[in-house]
Amino acid sequence: MSITPEVVKPEKEVSFNTKLLYTFIALIIYFIMASTPLIGVEKTAADPFSFLRTITASTQGTLAELGIGPIVTAGLILQILVGSKIINVDMSDPEERALYTGTQKVLSVIMTIFEAVAYIIGGAYGRDLELGTQMLIIAQLVAAGILIILIDEMIQKGYGLGSGISLFIAAGVSTTIVAGLFSLDAATPDRYARGILPALFNAINEKGVIEGFSYMFFRDQFPQHSILSLLATIFIFLVIIYFESVKVEIPLSVAQARGMRHNYPLKLLYVSNIPVILVSAVFADLYFIAQILGNTMGPNSAIVQFIGTFEPDPNTGQQVPTGGLVYFLTAPRGFFGAGAVFDPQQPVDSILRAIVYAAIMIILSIAFSLMWVETAGMSSRDVAKQLIDSGMQIPGWRRNPKILERLLDNYIPPVAFFGGLFIGILAAGADFLGALGTGTGILLTVSITRQYFELLAKERVADMHPALRGFLGI
Repeated sequence: MSITPEVVKPEKEVSFNTKLLYTFIALIIYFIMASTPLIGVEKTAADPFSFLRTITASTQGTLAELGIGPIVTAGLILQILVGSKIINVDMSDPEERALYTGTQKVLSVIMTIFEAVAYIIGGAYGRDLELGTQMLIIAQLVAAGILIILIDEMIQKGYGLGSGISLFIAAGVSTTIVAGLFSLDAATPDRYARGILPALFNAINEKGVIEGFSYMFFRDQFPQHSILSLLATIFIFLVIIYFESVKVEIPLSVAQARGMRHNYPLKLLYVSNIPVILVSAVFADLYFIAQILGNTMGPNSAIVQFIGTFEPDPNTGQQVPTGGLVYFLTAPRGFFGAGAVFDPQQPVDSILRAIVYAAIMIILSIAFSLMWVETAGMSSRDVAKQLIDSGMQIPGWRRNPKILERLLDNYIPPVAFFGGLFIGILAAGADFLGALGTGTGILLTVSITRQYFELLAKERVADMHPALRGFLGI
């Protein structure tokens, strides 16, 4: 930790407007990195890691090639180690919590170096690169990866709002949705614009209103950019917004001021989008490993056959999984066209793939939800301590941490379990509908946007009334 770059905590409280400015600057830096090509890399049409881009907030062939992948992977590894009790961490101890955070950052740097080297060894940029070019690409990837880690740390330490991970995911998914709606790129199987709205005008101009609209509704040659996918996107937005608002409220009163009452809200999605991010990180890492092994060992290797094999999609030219473990860990997007959930030529295989994918997504979401509650200061014990320290109590119950912990045990563990269950179902179901930006991406973006809305409201109130900072949890 002593040799790892670090962002120093602000010496005094950063104002709301300054936090907005830092957050905006972080976003601008991310977009600049996502549009700056790597020196020594030739841009290719095929992207072997296209399925990972939404979750890792990465862009092919740019400084943002690795995105937030190393950060999420490092967090995932520590979550598994702590959840399985291989290492013990007392999150109520400030020293151990700081050590845990520092370890995660060091591990993020290590994963950045590992993934940068793996990209070169796996032949992601070709196999004929000179040693000097390889070292240059690795240096760029490592430097850019460390910069993203520091930006995330800067935001989380109080200079900005939220976290860099959430900010970059939301920005990446939003960009994908906007491009899916308005892109004028005509490099599509039907030669219409890639964006749904320009393509609709192209189809109407060529085929007439009724026939053009009918074609664009399904867009058989390019179903992931059809009117049906747009309707699926809107539907998913509405469903997720509804589930985000479902909550149970625990009544509270102020111990020193009788009559003053508040409610402690426990949302159904108690740990928000964290389980889906971690599950997606597991899928992305296995997908990454499969691609690297396939490029180095060849598709006929027994290990490659087990982990995953790939073939180019006839419509997009992208490498898509066709067998092995990653085939069942990649969401079958959309009910129509290539890659449909119910493929008329292979109905049993398609249904089995959908069932296995949904089952793994749901089970892992529940597991990570329960683990995150224990390691993120959200357990019954942590919440009881927070309530006592802030001078709050539950009417009719003594202000004793053990008593409050037993009471909260009736709420928090079940909410964490069912929250993980529902978010797993939502993520899997949204992916099946083939929405713009992927269902998982939309789920994350809606959750992140809502979090930012609530955070902005809290920060604004805290900026006007600093005495309320502790009560607002800021």
